[in-house]
Amino acid sequence: MIKKIEHIGVAVKNIENSVHIFRDLLGIPLEKVYESDAIKTKIAFFPLGDSTIELIEPMDPSSPAAKFIEKRGEGIHHLCLGVEDIEAALKEFEAKGIELLNKTPRKTADGRIIAFLSPKSTNGVLIELMQLGAEE
Repeated sequence: MIKKIEHIGVAVKNIENSVHIFRDLLGIPLEKVYESDAIKTKIAFFPLGDSTIELIEPMDPSSPAAKFIEKRGEGIHHLCLGVEDIEAALKEFEAKGIELLNKTPRKTADGRIIAFLSPKSTNGVLIELMQLGAEE
């Protein structure tokens, strides 16, 4: 069911400073940056092998990323796992007793199909599921 670690999400206060670190200092190429009005964040993607590092900057103090940074500081926000069939994965995980933050998947502004599992059920780790092959 789970095929790979798709990406690791990192909450940051300032995406430009963080892009400098990941691109210029660490040498990881920047693929794209876009803003998500739905979750009030700016997001940068750094592909690395079969996975990606995703930087998440809050654009609004009420966004989930802003609340995360306020509570925990900058750092790893979530782990995204790639699955072949996200709806089947959600059903299976729920049947196993894992609390779902999203009962149905949603499409992101850049065409990904995602859903989240509650960190209450996964040792405090926010897990995002992403349908593989669904990106535009």
